[in-house]
Amino acid sequence: MKSFLIWSGGAALLAVTALDVIGMLGRHLGMPLHGVIELIQPMVLYAGCAGLLIATAAGRHARVNLLADRLPERGKALVGWLEDLATLLFYAALLTGSVILALDLWNGHEVGELTGVPWRWMRLVVNLSLIALILALIVRRFRGQRG
Repeated sequence: MKSFLIWSGGAALLAVTALDVIGMLGRHLGMPLHGVIELIQPMVLYAGCAGLLIATAAGRHARVNLLADRLPERGKALVGWLEDLATLLFYAALLTGSVILALDLWNGHEVGELTGVPWRWMRLVVNLSLIALILALIVRRFRGQRG
């Protein structure tokens, strides 16, 4: 799964780069490709979700351990537990707000102005990713792993 997320997230970022270059060349050559940003948004969303899931599962988020490194082992363990609890609460708050928005706007006509890319599917990806992030954090914590 990790390998799939790395490769598919990387492929999404390469596709974003290619589309952006094509859009930029089109603008400079007088043949703009309308809707490039709308096509890029779902790919960036997927790459970001995949990257967050990989980092959360591996416990490899960026951290500043200036204070934690000076604590005794029990203090480090407590700080690690509090970090994970705060992260879990943050993901849960994001999920709650995102689910409320998704439910409220699911049948609304929210699509990209130029390409018609529906936003409801991007919201679904975010919600599923947040659920996966919460589960990955819980599994990592119960396995006793910390970044």
